[in-house]
Amino acid sequence: MPQRFVNTRRGFTLGGLAMFVGGFAFAPQAADAASAAQAEKLVDNLVADINRVIASGKSESAIIREFEGIFKRYADLRTIAATAMGVDGRRASSSQKKAFTAAFSGYISRKYGRRFREFIGGEITVNDTKLVKNAFQVSTTMKLRGEAPFEVVFFVGQKSGKFFNMHMEGINMLLTERTEVGAMLDKRRGDIDAMIADLKRAG
Repeated sequence: MPQRFVNTRRGFTLGGLAMFVGGFAFAPQAADAASAAQAEKLVDNLVADINRVIASGKSESAIIREFEGIFKRYADLRTIAATAMGVDGRRASSSQKKAFTAAFSGYISRKYGRRFREFIGGEITVNDTKLVKNAFQVSTTMKLRGEAPFEVVFFVGQKSGKFFNMHMEGINMLLTERTEVGAMLDKRRGDIDAMIADLKRAG
């Protein structure tokens, strides 16, 4: 399970996100604003694809590759990656941002792909959806065999129509990954290229 978020000197708030997102090179985002029903449909489809993959019986490496495709299909990687890099995105070159995005996509797919494998045989249901600022919060309940149900909340951008954050058992994905990337940079004394190399092996 991802570690709980610990505030660091690279603590990052969503209010300052826009200045970092614009500098990243990503695939074009969906232009149409999402509705509450579309946000729920996105989560329904995401859950269906996750269940299909974990029940496929494929090898772990094959499952991880499929999860990378799922993240690219449903997640707003532009927002997630920009948040993860935080203020260090200001000094990164265009090529470094591109390399970071590719490495981060693989890393997050491996990490959460292994987490999702724990959901085999489980059931997830959508409880309600509410609009908070510019995002829909889709609240769901995960029921696993032999365990108490727990809440998983997906945050779907009203503009992008994709999810950009997820709270699982109280763990904030965006803040957790921001901390992880910050720790990698600290370990490498701020060397972005070395951090990207570490990211390719992480997860």
